[in-house]
Amino acid sequence: MNQNADLLRKLKTIVGDDYVLTDKEDLIVYECDAETLDTALPDIVVLPATTEQVRDVIVVAREYGISITPRGAGTGLSGGATTISGGISLVLSRMTKILSVDPTDSVAVVQVGATNLSVSQAALPYGLYFAPDPSSQIASTIGGNVAENAGGPHCLKYGMTTAHVLGLKFVMMDGSIVKIGGKTRDLLSLDLLGAIVGSEGTLGVATEATLRLIPRAQAVETMLAYFETVESCGQAVSDIVAEGIIPAAMEMIDNLTLNAVEDYLHMGLNREAAALLIVELDGPEIGIAVHRKICEEVVQKNRSIGLTWATDDVHRTKIWKARKVSFGALGRIRPNGYVLDGVIPRSKLAQAIKQIHEIGLKHQLIVANVYHAGDGNLHPCILYHRDNHEEVNRVVAAGREILELCVELGGTLSGEHGIGVEKMLEMPLVFNEADLLAMRWLKESFDPDELANPAKMIPTPRACGESGRPLSRHQMMSSTC
Repeated sequence: MNQNADLLRKLKTIVGDDYVLTDKEDLIVYECDAETLDTALPDIVVLPATTEQVRDVIVVAREYGISITPRGAGTGLSGGATTISGGISLVLSRMTKILSVDPTDSVAVVQVGATNLSVSQAALPYGLYFAPDPSSQIASTIGGNVAENAGGPHCLKYGMTTAHVLGLKFVMMDGSIVKIGGKTRDLLSLDLLGAIVGSEGTLGVATEATLRLIPRAQAVETMLAYFETVESCGQAVSDIVAEGIIPAAMEMIDNLTLNAVEDYLHMGLNREAAALLIVELDGPEIGIAVHRKICEEVVQKNRSIGLTWATDDVHRTKIWKARKVSFGALGRIRPNGYVLDGVIPRSKLAQAIKQIHEIGLKHQLIVANVYHAGDGNLHPCILYHRDNHEEVNRVVAAGREILELCVELGGTLSGEHGIGVEKMLEMPLVFNEADLLAMRWLKESFDPDELANPAKMIPTPRACGESGRPLSRHQMMSSTC
């Protein structure tokens, strides 16, 4: 894009000189999100502070025919915030206000740059919280949660972001500002809210969100258990659910990850265990006591080699830290990690783990495994060196095979990270051409000029390396398009 002085002047008039970035050393900060395999510099970075500024930037971008890629904290893991078509990286991280918390209706209204954790902190004095809890919740923003339909460990019981968004203030690509939903969901018209949540910024830009808050549980019990085999751990997960118990969370990590965490934190974890399982129960005190007993019996029946329950909140936080820092700890083994997000039926967990291991051996790669075991959401982390091009090619090939495996086992491509650029070429594994055409029609109705986060989610003939920012994965996979 030829950076026109008049364009830059108009953008600076809208947001201020300090919030329009064009120097390469500034742009490189925004070349990717947490999916670092795919990188592409934006042409301009713009940081608005209000809905009106977002609107005005969109109007100018449309005038010049420039694409806009919305971005929050950049913690996404599917390349959704990467400007693979160039244009403007529209960074919403200045829009951090908690506008209101209504304890009577259990609702919060926030700007989309507010972090996930800050919403729960604002609701804490009222005994409420925001249920979605991605591992990056200390940094990830509500806008990113909405764009990707984020989940987290506790989505097993409480559902994804879409179950907790009641309304949005949304800037359409023609510059109009609309309100969709409110303190109660609109059940009398088309579910536009459902279409926008999870659309990854491809339909327009959300600037405010009305969120459902839920009461904090009367009682919480958190168990940590070790197993000699991954299979016995996976069976324990299935058996707990078969008993009619839906824990708030069930998280599993393998031996490789467990040892990386222990090397980092020195928590006293059992290094010999093949798998570590965290089960968290919440609810009324009487019911939790019954569920705790059943969970303990199930885990012991499946030959657990160690079991402990958190004795207080400090101990509970320590247990969860083993899970929350797991991906960061893997940096001790290799400098880079590619985290996948496939979903399988819970009953296929042991089979999937075995076959993922075989895929790693085939491509001579180390694959660590972290699982939202309760709902079959797998997070294999392929460890690699980003500066080794041949190794990166093997990583991309192995990642595709793992996603193909998930689909073959009756699952799907993503549980919570979204499609972005990462899984776009795999969409035909799940959707036929009629399905994809319907998705394109929806996008065209919101964004006829294709300026909203283009070349994401939905594969098109232009998706294979013709986006203006060639990506290695597209060059490798162009024969599949």
